[in-house]
Amino acid sequence: MATVFVPKALEASVGGKAEIEVEGATVRRVLDALAADHPEFVDALLEGGNLRSDLAVAIDGEISTVGLRAPLEPDSEVHFIPALVGG
Repeated sequence: MATVFVPKALEASVGGKAEIEVEGATVRRVLDALAADHPEFVDALLEGGNLRSDLAVAIDGEISTVGLRAPLEPDSEVHFIPALVGG
C-alpha cells in the first residue's frame, strides 16, 4: 500500500494521524479511496476536482509533473507540499 504523509495542518482531519496507508495505482485513486473515510482531508487538497494550484505532489521524493495522474507503486510515499513559485 502507498503511504500518504499528512501535512501537519491537516492531521486533525484524519484523526491526528501523520501518515495513512492506502491502496491506489495513481494519486487520484488514492485520494478517491481516502475520500470515503476522510472527506475533509481530500477536500482540503482539491479544488474543482483537481489538485489545488498552491500544492504539489511528491512521489518517492520527486515532484510529479502530472499531479493526480501520477502512477504509484505499492510501496510509494506520497507527500502534498506547498508549491514553490518565484518572482
